[in-house]
Amino acid sequence: MKKGLKITLLSVLGLVIVAGVLVWMEFGALIKGANSCVKLDDRLYYMEYKGDDGFDGLMAKGGFEKADDMVGYIIEFLSKGHYKPEVETSKEPYGCSALTVKTPDGSVMMGRNFDFPSAIGLIMHCIPDKGYETITTFNVEFYQFGEEFKPEGFKNQYMCLSGLFVALDGINEKGLAIADLMAGDSIETHQRTSKPDLTTTAAIPYMLKNAANVNEALKLLEGIDMHSDIGTAHHYAMADISGRSVVVEYVDNKMVVTESPAVANHYLCEQKLNVGLTEGDDRYDRLCQRFDQTQGVMSEKQLTDAIATVSQPQRKGFLGTAWTMIMDLSHPSVTYYSLRHFDKPFHFALSRTK
Repeated sequence: MKKGLKITLLSVLGLVIVAGVLVWMEFGALIKGANSCVKLDDRLYYMEYKGDDGFDGLMAKGGFEKADDMVGYIIEFLSKGHYKPEVETSKEPYGCSALTVKTPDGSVMMGRNFDFPSAIGLIMHCIPDKGYETITTFNVEFYQFGEEFKPEGFKNQYMCLSGLFVALDGINEKGLAIADLMAGDSIETHQRTSKPDLTTTAAIPYMLKNAANVNEALKLLEGIDMHSDIGTAHHYAMADISGRSVVVEYVDNKMVVTESPAVANHYLCEQKLNVGLTEGDDRYDRLCQRFDQTQGVMSEKQLTDAIATVSQPQRKGFLGTAWTMIMDLSHPSVTYYSLRHFDKPFHFALSRTK
């Protein structure tokens, strides 16, 4: 009897071990990613992920033109098909600013502010099985996970792996930097051809994982149908290690590229020049003045000071600048500041060489 019980227990233990191994094989990378999440500062978190990022599967499906539909795919990926929830995303608009300069030693850097009524920033450091290593940021409140939601505790941290598929800004190992900003009006972009569909925020990790420079990023954009997130117009600030910096905008569903080191929340292309510029908003002009005064050459401190001068303070109903980034394109890395806490830098370098 004891021998039989022993055999039974060993059999059960074997099944448990096999089940555990199978679960780890399927979910191991995701579990490790979720457990890596740490709080850096008020409303700013960091996590790392290594493995299949799910983007090949997303593109194989032809992408999605609505964030809510894409989130369904994201949760399906995170659950490995075991769960398909109903989800909604936030529609709040946001404002931002960005500036690209060269340093005295010839390096290239981009500074960027993300301004939002309410935000919890998630820094996602991804080393995918396929594609370039990236460091991106996203506002987890976009997903409406619930009031008082924070990326704390395994369940919530696991949900935040959604940041693999969407980003508001970021840099890759090749020194390509991209930031999403509001463009200046509420006219949405919806390109509907036979190309794969991506939303504004999904296109950022797609470009960063597959493009080494601005030219390659623009070619990728030409190969997809773009769809606006949150019911408004967007534009991208892009820069690479060559020093090229452009603003990508959409007019009548056509992509327009304008060379510019600075960008805020109004159009820069000739077709809509200054549309969206509001009285009293001089952020773009102030960045351009700083750029002209230094002939586009600034130290990291000078760039940080310049972007800090156009950051937004907190006021009633508005969080202000949720995070500020200083991205070093020549030595791919990024320094974050949360909520204008410019005395508390958080620096992260990309591990792969260019």
